[in-house]
Amino acid sequence: MSDKYSDYIIYVDESGDHGLKSIDQNYPIFVLAFCIFQKKHYSNVVVSSLQTFKFKHFGHDLIILHEREIRKEKNDFKIFKNREERSEFISELTTIIENSNFIITSCVIQKEDLCQNFPNPENPYHIALASCLESVYGFLLEKKQEKKITHIVVEMRGKKEDNELELEFRRICDGKNKYKIPLPFAIKFADKRANSAGLQLADLVARPIGMYTLRPNQVNRAFSVLKPKFYCKGGRASLGENFEEWGLKRVPYNLKSEKPR
Repeated sequence: MSDKYSDYIIYVDESGDHGLKSIDQNYPIFVLAFCIFQKKHYSNVVVSSLQTFKFKHFGHDLIILHEREIRKEKNDFKIFKNREERSEFISELTTIIENSNFIITSCVIQKEDLCQNFPNPENPYHIALASCLESVYGFLLEKKQEKKITHIVVEMRGKKEDNELELEFRRICDGKNKYKIPLPFAIKFADKRANSAGLQLADLVARPIGMYTLRPNQVNRAFSVLKPKFYCKGGRASLGENFEEWGLKRVPYNLKSEKPR
């Protein structure tokens, strides 16, 4: 592998919308989730596991896994004859996520609180993006990969939105971050039809984080599987403490150790 690039690749997805004018009372948050994969494990284990899963259930590997479509049993996911078949499908997919080694850094924007605390708040996507990129840089420092280029893969949303995102991404990486230094990231936009294992896993990660934030006392099997994967002081969340101060940040910040941007 070239010394130019880091050993890691990062896939990004979101849950909820980042608009502030009309806030959905049923889901008044915006979640941005970064999934950090070690490239060798990703190519040798993660990709092949998802392909095998797709071959078993669909007969081919062209299916793109979407959390919302699976949850609502729409389009390609109208395949279940009964609850038992659906339960088996979800259980197998959950096991793949559990057995896939990746680190999560995420940011949840609590939109109503943001508007109440800040008269002219920044774009929630931009706030979350800066938070996640700063967390990833901290991770790369620990891995001694901070001098190499790490690619951040995001899904295309539209020309205008993508241009705005790329501009903000470059601002953050040029020094608009808490480190006040250039960050070694490169952004790559992927078509929604791209059959990327990493993007599909990121899609499956984002909403469970949001549901945990909204209803922390509700049974959330998906989040319980994700919890050990959050970036955390002292290692994974299962080994360390205070993962919400590291891998799961909220804005406005409600933790003593954090301050609003």
